[in-house]
Amino acid sequence: MTDKKVYSICGMCTVRCPIQVEVAGGRATAIQGNPQAAGIEGALCARGGAGLALLEDSERPQYPLIRAGARGEGKWRRVSWEEALDYTAANLKEVMEKYGGKSVLFSDRGGPFRDLHQAFVRGLGSPNYSNHDSACARNVQHAALSVFGFGRKEVVYDYKNARHVVLQTRNIFEAINVKEVNDLMAGLAGGCKLTVIDIRSSLSASKADRFLLIRPGTDYALNLAVIHELLAHRLYDQEFARQWIKDLDQLEAFVQPYTPEWAAAETGIDASAIQEFARDLAKAKPAVIWHPGWMNARYRNSFYQSRTAYLINALLGSIGAKGGLPLANKPGDVGRKGLKKLADLFPKPKEQRADGVGWRYPHLDSGPGLLHLGFQAIETGDPYPVKAYIAYRHDPLMAYPDPEALKKIFDKLDFLAAVTFSWSDTAWYADVVLPLSTYLERESILAAKNGLKPHFFLRQRAVNPYHDTKADWEILCGLAQRLGLAPLAFQKIEDIWEYQLQGTGVAMADFAASGLVSLADKPKYRSRDELSFKTPSGKIEIINERWDNAGVPSLLPYESPAAPGPGQFRLTFGRCAVHTQGHTVNNPLLAEQMPENVLWINQEKAAALKIQDGEVVEVRSNGHRGRIKAKVTTFIHPDAVFMVHGFGHLLPVESRALGKGVSDSALMGGGLDLWDKAGGGMALQEHFVTVSKVTPA
Repeated sequence: MTDKKVYSICGMCTVRCPIQVEVAGGRATAIQGNPQAAGIEGALCARGGAGLALLEDSERPQYPLIRAGARGEGKWRRVSWEEALDYTAANLKEVMEKYGGKSVLFSDRGGPFRDLHQAFVRGLGSPNYSNHDSACARNVQHAALSVFGFGRKEVVYDYKNARHVVLQTRNIFEAINVKEVNDLMAGLAGGCKLTVIDIRSSLSASKADRFLLIRPGTDYALNLAVIHELLAHRLYDQEFARQWIKDLDQLEAFVQPYTPEWAAAETGIDASAIQEFARDLAKAKPAVIWHPGWMNARYRNSFYQSRTAYLINALLGSIGAKGGLPLANKPGDVGRKGLKKLADLFPKPKEQRADGVGWRYPHLDSGPGLLHLGFQAIETGDPYPVKAYIAYRHDPLMAYPDPEALKKIFDKLDFLAAVTFSWSDTAWYADVVLPLSTYLERESILAAKNGLKPHFFLRQRAVNPYHDTKADWEILCGLAQRLGLAPLAFQKIEDIWEYQLQGTGVAMADFAASGLVSLADKPKYRSRDELSFKTPSGKIEIINERWDNAGVPSLLPYESPAAPGPGQFRLTFGRCAVHTQGHTVNNPLLAEQMPENVLWINQEKAAALKIQDGEVVEVRSNGHRGRIKAKVTTFIHPDAVFMVHGFGHLLPVESRALGKGVSDSALMGGGLDLWDKAGGGMALQEHFVTVSKVTPA
């Protein structure tokens, strides 16, 4: 019998859907989507449903550990929290006394609770707060900034009211945001068309009205051709363009050579299909969403792919439009006050970022910076020594290329700490492991969700910790106390909540009914006359002087991507519906659903190599190799092979994941130096592999 129902927030991926947890006898017994959250309707994805398995997992870190052998050797000493926090604080103090607060690097996976992390890093006197985004959506963020003057999260995807949705580097039905999936399904049921552009037929492609199988690395070419068609045949929203788009004449001159016929030779997509696609978009305007990408750290020109996607939306008049990309409302836009920021407890550090963002790379957003360049600073000591690193719920040894090279960089650190609720390669290589309570066992700081109808939301404990673990606020506030950061040394989460709510007109009692507090009575769309862009001209800018002045052209002439050499394939990777990168492959329930990844390979290419479906093959690149089962299919471009990211675990403490599948990151030798200078994202799909059949011994 259920004793209580607790409203909280899922933590199985970075989306963080609202949930309802049933508790009996002090144990969590069931999870579902919060039935009072609009668009969730009680639903969760498979990962969210496996939260109970994470809670009950006997193989997750259960108590603090201090390294007792060499890094990565797996020899640990169990310690109390007092000793673990004292040890961590002492090591941070030693580094900061020698090199200054700027010598500490911190990274997380971003998300709504990052204010606490940013406050802690500011308190240390370091400018080097980072997140995982250079291996994810940094190109998209900078593309938005270069066009609108504001970031990617300041527009909303109004799927429910859309008439045509284009998914390009966005596999929405496998990298799941539950509300977005529900809204898109509602839109499709109402007659919305779906176009999917991909190098393989994903689950999203299986639901599409139009699937465009594209040659890897040529998305930018397709986008240029679509812009050419919209402008050449006056299919764009001319009224919107006159009011809100600057330098349209320069764009029109730039795309003149990029015809559908030209793009057909580059992309492998028929010119007639591109022309028909452009006409369909025009018919649906302005209720069109051309998604600029989610994980778009792919190619050397991915920034321009995302940028042209935003420009296509602008040409169709979808920016600000119902059914398109309306502007997100913050609390102030609906007459309310936002949460008081914990980061404001400390002054912003005056030091320049170690990764060079904001000064060496003046066109790039200095918020979370570029973590791979932070690693470069560890290696070189330029512009100054970075000697301590805290990885919070983040595993760069799985998420970034060439983990063996990255370990050598970590060897130059004086101190490496991992805060984590599951084992990871980075935690295994750390000097101290501070075990984080699972999201069902911890509360978090309050957070806000901007959108058409902005709201505050609350994560609260459903159950007390099953093991000797702590919440993030307990860990960071405990360190703050030891480091003399008095403003952040909170003793109770209630005190943090009270601080955050100052001046908002919201009380903690307001969260009791659903865990959510809406700040508006209804969704707010802005008329065209109410739009606002944070560019120098106040308009959508084709030519961005900030980028051009940094030597990065706003309009980049297209260059054809490198083709695979004889016997080679371009290595591509992505998501599936049951795993969150490497974080869940050892989850007891999800490991049963998908215990290993497989290698998608084109049927004709496989036949030439005498590889049959289900056979074990060897994949090799730059001296790295791995064995994986082949998935032989017609539904992938012949130039590419594909695997789901996050497999190939080698830690003995992860018995379910141990030795299952292959890590794509391990096949990316030299990949830490491959990145898109225009947008800051890694170029993770600029690597080539060879594939061969494994002959049984």
